[in-house]
Amino acid sequence: MSLTLFVRLWFMVFLHYFVWGTWYVTMGTYLHSTLKFEGGQIGLAYGSTAIGAMVSPFFAGIVADRFFATQRLLGTLHLIGAALLWYVSTLKSFGQFYPVLIAYTISYMAGHGLTNALTLAHSKNPAKEFPLVMMMGSVGWIAAGFAVSKLKFENNAGMFQLAAGAALVMGLYSFTLPHTPPKGAGVPVSLRTMLGLDALKLMRDRSFATFMICSFLICVPLSFYFSLVHICAGEAKIEEAAMKLTGAQVSDVVFLLLLPFLLKRLGVKGILILGMIAWTVRFGLLAQFDQMRDAVWLFYLAIAVHGMCYDYIFVMGRMYVDNRASEDIRAATQGFHAFVTLGAGMFVGSWLSGVVGQHYTNAGGATHNWSSIWLVPAVMSAVLIFVFAVLFKDNPPSKAEEPAQS
Repeated sequence: MSLTLFVRLWFMVFLHYFVWGTWYVTMGTYLHSTLKFEGGQIGLAYGSTAIGAMVSPFFAGIVADRFFATQRLLGTLHLIGAALLWYVSTLKSFGQFYPVLIAYTISYMAGHGLTNALTLAHSKNPAKEFPLVMMMGSVGWIAAGFAVSKLKFENNAGMFQLAAGAALVMGLYSFTLPHTPPKGAGVPVSLRTMLGLDALKLMRDRSFATFMICSFLICVPLSFYFSLVHICAGEAKIEEAAMKLTGAQVSDVVFLLLLPFLLKRLGVKGILILGMIAWTVRFGLLAQFDQMRDAVWLFYLAIAVHGMCYDYIFVMGRMYVDNRASEDIRAATQGFHAFVTLGAGMFVGSWLSGVVGQHYTNAGGATHNWSSIWLVPAVMSAVLIFVFAVLFKDNPPSKAEEPAQS
């Protein structure tokens, strides 16, 4: 891959994740403090990305693979998304806000697969080049957090307006990306392929079934962090919280670089258990922080373990799926894994986080009992550690499971 192409793809990934980072972290505070939505409604709003993750792969996979060039579909979806984001910024009632947000997240989440496909289509050495390009996603997210904090958009509709502007730039820029024609033109489409049902035969293996079930279950507690942490930071009077929360993305990069080293020593099972332990520790730190507000280092330490939480569950999970699935069903299995985790698991978790958050809202609705809230996902994560450790059989990591070192 030439340096020029590398930079072009870098900018694509940067913009794509910048759009998401401008509103996803801070939306909870805006909905709670400004629009006065109830906890259950905030949970449903965060679950909109899960709906997008479940619906968009079918649409994008069929359309992008068979009818339209990838860069044109990516650009069109972001232009539509820009209009929807601006419209979202004007809506005040949940009945109007929620369906429009769902429409937007379907258009946006399809972009994950499209940016991946476009990058891989133009990579000469995907194992080395793809991770380097995708690392710009973390940079985009960090830049978005800084922008939202410095522009004072953390509790107002400005976050969606900024996202709309970035989506407009991304949409127009996408049309300048290298031409990536559809690869599946003329190939018949079956309902079984569309739904990824070919991957279900792997569920007959106890370890794979355990992995998938536990992957779904771990996404339930982890949703609490994404939907509630900015609200918690606001009530703790942490200034420019969106900017400070981007330390999680710095952590992403650090722990991703450590993954090859740890994988050789701990194996797949050890890495996945380490990720579950990290989630338990993170929620425990947040619960303790609520009791010791002067010990703000507990909050920052909870942010710092994000890379271990995310990389060692999601990245390791994708690698495990890729290694266990045969080539003919690999794409279907990855889609099934995404549906179970980013889709079903995150939707249930987002909804439950809203319910729990509402239950532990203090009188007046302005503050929460955060210790009780964070203990719920902490206990759930801790239980999963033992279930997974007993039922999952580890296999020595093969070369296919080891991430390429950059």
